[in-house]
Amino acid sequence: MPQRSTHSFLLGLVFALIALSALSAGHPFAASAQEQPRAPTAGTYLLGPNDHVRVKVYGEPDITGEYEVDTSGQISVPLAGHIRAEGLTTKQLEHAIVSALAKGIVRDPRVNVEVALYRPYYILGEVKKSGEYPYRLGLTVMDAVATAGGFTYRANESKVYLRRAGANAEEVLSLDNPVPVFPGDNIRVPERYF
Repeated sequence: MPQRSTHSFLLGLVFALIALSALSAGHPFAASAQEQPRAPTAGTYLLGPNDHVRVKVYGEPDITGEYEVDTSGQISVPLAGHIRAEGLTTKQLEHAIVSALAKGIVRDPRVNVEVALYRPYYILGEVKKSGEYPYRLGLTVMDAVATAGGFTYRANESKVYLRRAGANAEEVLSLDNPVPVFPGDNIRVPERYF
């Protein structure tokens, strides 16, 4: 019997370790419904349509320049052709450009990619100047409201409706805590009921 209880204990320990590693790795099943996604940083940001990237190919001034990610998620780089950029970080795009250029006439290409301009976000509803605004890293909903001239007197200042880029439905989010905004997001400030 002691062997069976040891086996059960070890099996329970393995499951506990798996659950703990899922929590620490940010596994999607481990996230609670109340958690906000983390705002992207320059190193973790995933490119998408309408982003502009600055590509520098050392020793190749004709290839160096600014390129827009088109609606199909690609950029067109001279001597490299169409390269998929959507869903990649700038470092991953660097590697893709290096691979494409190395197959052509460029020997040992050295490439640097950075985001020149993020795709815009949109804010509408009970703000003074609704519209399209340029994105910057670290932007929150309250920053976006301030950029749009602040709340109108009819605004419900406790919640917003947010539709993330690529999502089909809006989420209702409380403004009790900072809510990060991502490029391409749509923010709608509702009217309060008196």
